Amino acid sequence: MSAENASEVLLQTVEDGICTLTLNRPSVMNALNGALVERLRGTFAALDARRDVRVVILTGAGERAFCVGADLKERSGMTDGEVQQRLRDYRAAFRVIESVNKPVICAINGYALGGGLELALACDLRIVADEAQVGLTELRLGIIPGAGGTQRLARLVGSAKAKELIFGAERISATEAVRLGIANRSAPRDALLEHAHSWAEQLARSAPIALAQAKVAISAGIQTDLETGLAIEAQAYAVTIPTKDRREGLAAFVEKRDPVWHGE
Repeated sequence: MSAENASEVLLQTVEDGICTLTLNRPSVMNALNGALVERLRGTFAALDARRDVRVVILTGAGERAFCVGADLKERSGMTDGEVQQRLRDYRAAFRVIESVNKPVICAINGYALGGGLELALACDLRIVADEAQVGLTELRLGIIPGAGGTQRLARLVGSAKAKELIFGAERISATEAVRLGIANRSAPRDALLEHAHSWAEQLARSAPIALAQAKVAISAGIQTDLETGLAIEAQAYAVTIPTKDRREGLAAFVEKRDPVWHGE
């Protein structure tokens, strides 16, 4: 691997329980290469065990792009087998992001195309810059979305709309992304991170174990029938019952004060 598999391809800061991760390849519009995908997977896996982190924000360096998908210069020199392996790497990394036990907010600061939008779709929540465009544009390259895009987009917007967007390799505006439910909200680019941090601060005021279990209940339950989903919810609720945080929440309510969470 090149020197670019070091920490500089993904910047990380933690402040007041909020971890901000920044894709840092702005010269290539934060395109995904092997080093960056590996770094994403390892970083999110490590975050799963960090009790000092309550919420994660993922964004991109520069003003042009959040991420434009695969680094096509790297891809052009790969064999068919290497391309298959890289797609497996993508899928594994995105599953780690999707399953980390904390809310992940994707702050889409510019273009989110192809694998870049697939990366955003693996996050829990999305806020998009007013000036940004997003789309699964792979069919213009003779391929299909291969890192979860066909599945995650269809679950968000329905199969017919997903087919329309994917078949036509459409790029859509921030306004349309919010209307369709691909993004939760939008903000001016120069205030995007401010809005994302404000949102993260709001989420961080919720109990961390409860946040993790709510994520499990929703993410796992939506893949199943209602009865199975209700059973998953019941199991997730049961995890919260013996926790110190539940008792702290009740005490804070009675005492009319803000709770102090410890993640226990």
